[in-house]
Amino acid sequence: MIVVKKVCAFIVLCAIVSSGCFAQRSNQTADRKANPETKALYTNLKKLAEKYTLFGHQDDLAYGVGWRNEEGRSDVKSVTGTYPAVYGWDMGHVELDSLKELDGVPFDRLRQFIKDVYKRGGINTISWHTTNPIDHKSAWDTTQHIVTQIIPGGAKHELYKAYLDKVAAFVGSLKTDEGKAIPIIFRPFHEHTGTWFWWCENVSTVDEFKSLWRFTVDYLTKTKGLHNLLFAYSSADFSSKEKYLERYPGDDYVDVLGFDIYCFDDLQAYQKKLDGQLSLLQQVAVEHNKIPALTETGYERVPNSTWWTQTLMPVLVKYNMAYVLVWRNDRPAHHYAPYPGQQSADDFKKFYADPKIIFEDKLTPLSIYKNQKL
Repeated sequence: MIVVKKVCAFIVLCAIVSSGCFAQRSNQTADRKANPETKALYTNLKKLAEKYTLFGHQDDLAYGVGWRNEEGRSDVKSVTGTYPAVYGWDMGHVELDSLKELDGVPFDRLRQFIKDVYKRGGINTISWHTTNPIDHKSAWDTTQHIVTQIIPGGAKHELYKAYLDKVAAFVGSLKTDEGKAIPIIFRPFHEHTGTWFWWCENVSTVDEFKSLWRFTVDYLTKTKGLHNLLFAYSSADFSSKEKYLERYPGDDYVDVLGFDIYCFDDLQAYQKKLDGQLSLLQQVAVEHNKIPALTETGYERVPNSTWWTQTLMPVLVKYNMAYVLVWRNDRPAHHYAPYPGQQSADDFKKFYADPKIIFEDKLTPLSIYKNQKL
């Protein structure tokens, strides 16, 4: 009996130690060598998500409805008096040695925008609508099975490595005036549960996608020596935790969990789907000790005057999302944030004023790139 008790005690102790080690390990960044500022961003985003949600906007500084390349201008700031807390960017076409990304923003300007955001204490996240590496057509070219050809062992693997070399060169150039690497939330291969990109589930197997993701992370961090990246795994629609995690590459390769969802004319249908997916995402984030975020959403042209406070807000505030990002303001027929005079602008001001929502004016004093108690 004594022997049995000792064995049981040993098993319990091992379980406690193991769980403690796991918690410690899983509370680290995917890149164990991430620089101090990137680690601080990771830690502080997790803390902030317990009480607040940061607001983000795609290409906020680059252009808006009726303007382009105007220093310091932002549709969000024009309405609220402050910038968003999170800035979404894209580096599609960097792999082609283009001078501009796929939506026409010069890479030199993009680099400066990212520096300016960091100086103000804002957060930068970059997606990558990379062209099809086989025939250099768009990210939306799904006519071939590309992933199997570019992962390790594939016939076009070296070509994909050349793509990543160009990504690494751009990311490596994102530095402060003092030469410090600026932290970036990198969101590759987004909406992979859809059918519209060459990396989506209809043109790649589960194992192929995981291999692509793991190789990309390892190559950028271990081979190219980039240590300023947090990695965001971002799906399209999903109906269960199992579906969401089907292509998940593992805790050692992901820092942020999110999904992309858009509102159409049926507001209640959007709320219902958003509510269900946020609930599942929060559960997965807790179980895997990751940062949850609503990585893309919005209502094109925001034609409903109270959409922010009556449609988005009631669902969003139920969950601990680190940030919510709405898509870009390209033109009158294609914009997702209000501009002065737009019909939802007054409601957006109410959204901004909600104590749970953080824009840049409230984020800057928090010094999110420093280790401290928030």
